[in-house]
Amino acid sequence: MKKLAGLIAVFVFAFALPAFAQPNAQHDEHGGKPEVGGGHIPSKGPAPYKGTPHPAPANPQDRHFDDKPGHPNAPHVDVKGNQWVGHDTGRDDPHYHLDHPWEHGHFPGGIGRGHVWHIVGGGPSRFWFGGFYFSVAPYDVGFCNDWLWDSDEIVIYDDPDHVGWYLAYNVRLGTYVHVEYLGT
Repeated sequence: MKKLAGLIAVFVFAFALPAFAQPNAQHDEHGGKPEVGGGHIPSKGPAPYKGTPHPAPANPQDRHFDDKPGHPNAPHVDVKGNQWVGHDTGRDDPHYHLDHPWEHGHFPGGIGRGHVWHIVGGGPSRFWFGGFYFSVAPYDVGFCNDWLWDSDEIVIYDDPDHVGWYLAYNVRLGTYVHVEYLGT
């Protein structure tokens, strides 16, 4: 009986060991918490921008968001302080002007930290989760090239500066894009 118990213990340890060796998505390669993404969900969306707006260039690739080494070159949220990097173009940014804001109504699902949604299909021009459909702002399409359109978790936040838009925050990457609600 002791041999059987010992054999079982060896098998349990042998099969459990690889799980401990896997990298933890919640930590960076040095073992610390990542500064962007890694499962972090901001406690709230960005505040309305106050101050002198930073006009966005006509070509989105000419804009740089990698404010620190290791940060993505896309709009993102810094874990420390929940700073929304890149949400600084002000209310009159022509890239986010809509002729018919809320054309499809307001998003009736949950908004903010307590409401994590799983994307189940589509792409930037039209993606969906929970029976709700969205489209990424044309100006922001290049900022979501590494999103997984069939599995990423996102959180929707109100955009306080651009009427008719929401911000879709990618929990895995820590990046966000402007999205328009298309209805159900």
